[in-house]
Amino acid sequence: MMEWLIVLAVVVGLVAYAGNRKNAKQRRELKAAELAVVRKAVEEDVVAFGEDLQRLGHQLPSGTLDEGGRADYQRALDTYESAKEAVDGLSDPEQTRHVATIIDDGRYAVACVRARVEGEPLPSRRPACFFDPRHGQSVTDVSWTPPGGVTRDVPACKLDAERVEAGAEPASRQVLVGSSRVPYWDAGPAFAPMALGYFGAFGLANSLFLGTAMGSMMGGGFDGLDGSWSDGGDSGGDAGGGWDGGGFDGGGFDGGF
Repeated sequence: MMEWLIVLAVVVGLVAYAGNRKNAKQRRELKAAELAVVRKAVEEDVVAFGEDLQRLGHQLPSGTLDEGGRADYQRALDTYESAKEAVDGLSDPEQTRHVATIIDDGRYAVACVRARVEGEPLPSRRPACFFDPRHGQSVTDVSWTPPGGVTRDVPACKLDAERVEAGAEPASRQVLVGSSRVPYWDAGPAFAPMALGYFGAFGLANSLFLGTAMGSMMGGGFDGLDGSWSDGGDSGGDAGGGWDGGGFDGGGFDGGF
């Protein structure tokens, strides 16, 4: 009788071990699939930021930037290089939050460069455009209702705000899921870290994504939000908006500054 119990225990143990291995393999495969999808999205964001930097460089004749402007421009270059390196090192969807944060910092630096050139006050640090963070910093909040959802105020760039106020569809950020492109807020939980990278520091994630597929999949809440952020107010060696962006060589762009 004892021998049969020992055999039974061994069999049960082997079955449990095999089941655990199968579950672990499935989890790894799921994470790999999620990473492939979200990596494509953040790569697109980095490329778009690089293209914006190229356009900025072409629009600024040599010698037009003062010391603060050159520092802001270098910060933007540094963040671009940092974002590229971060994408190259992605091994988990969660790490896309860091990439998005880097890009958002770089876009603030670009906004500071443009303000200096145009002789305007340096912009306050605002969230990215909710509809598409590639549009850069938002300029206002606009009332928006997702299909079947509740109305909420979201940060928007000038063009998207005008579209929404006119009753038109905003130019939303579309990401590839399977064979279809959908708004990133309806693309699944793998995109939540990327969204947090753009909006988490502003304490807005819960309100922005309430009622969307992303918000529902995350249980209506996001972890790690402390709402701490600075409104910037300066850059280029001054207040810096609460970010650094240094430590890179800024290769890939020159601009003659």
